[in-house]
Amino acid sequence: MTDRRTGNAFRAQRRDDGRRIGSWLTGVMVVLNLLQLFAVPLLLLPRDPAWGWALLPLALLTTTFWAVIHEAVHGNLHPRRSRNDRYGRMLAVLYGAPFALLKAGHLLHHRYSRTRDRGEVYDPARSSWAKAAPGYYLRLFGGLYLLEVAAVVLAALPAAAVRRLAHAVDEPDTVAGPLLERVARTEVFWQFRIDAAAIAVLHGAAFVAYGSHWWMLLAALAGRGVIVSLSDNAYHYGTDLDEPLEALNLELPARLEVLALSFNLHGMHHRRPGLRWYELRPAFDAEGGRCDSGWFRAVARQIRGPIGIVTDRSADRLS
Repeated sequence: MTDRRTGNAFRAQRRDDGRRIGSWLTGVMVVLNLLQLFAVPLLLLPRDPAWGWALLPLALLTTTFWAVIHEAVHGNLHPRRSRNDRYGRMLAVLYGAPFALLKAGHLLHHRYSRTRDRGEVYDPARSSWAKAAPGYYLRLFGGLYLLEVAAVVLAALPAAAVRRLAHAVDEPDTVAGPLLERVARTEVFWQFRIDAAAIAVLHGAAFVAYGSHWWMLLAALAGRGVIVSLSDNAYHYGTDLDEPLEALNLELPARLEVLALSFNLHGMHHRRPGLRWYELRPAFDAEGGRCDSGWFRAVARQIRGPIGIVTDRSADRLS
């Protein structure tokens, strides 16, 4: 009986800790984003345009911001599902893309990683490095974020039209078809539309607030886009194909790992996606885990460009 009570107390304490941490992180991210969108242009720039430099550290916190949204995607930001999803939707609106899209896209990534979702790979029998490179580098240097933001326009279409589009773009080497199919589901599409409208109003108002300094906000959002896009596939670039659990654990200095909410331990996350961010490092150490590379080195090696696959009778492998 004592062991049972101790176990129940431990689980209750864990829920309380998760609730406090998730709510605190959400609050911090909301404040920082409202600072970027409205406090800087309305309170600081009128005093001195040099305050525009305050947008730089905010852009550099993009990895932290995405990591908090990522916790909500996996239901780990708050123990209560309804509160978790409200937090996720609110943060996603500030990010610039509906939560329904980000959640569906990321969960499909877990399902199809290194099978359908392997963005750096091309088949030399059907294409070439020169043909694959433009699209690859566009996605790498901001294109991924641009696609997420541009998806807002889908809210203007009927759900049936989005489903038809899903069938039109469905191909074996992309998750675009399943992603649009999930977004078009009745129970999801209305949330998608509401959030898309909120994004348009919020960011439209922010650009108006910046006035003649609108380019500063655009530069800050472009910086967010580059960081998100560069980071996205660094954990999978060049790893074995047809292995959905395959992902790299990348080394970061301890303080930067905290800022990244341990997102750098991506291999551990793919194997145990139910772990909260603060549980990843203890689990990684308990298993005697070793990092595959440094984070900055892994990001930089993507500059090599797309990778051709060599197909034989047994399997696909990277050349």
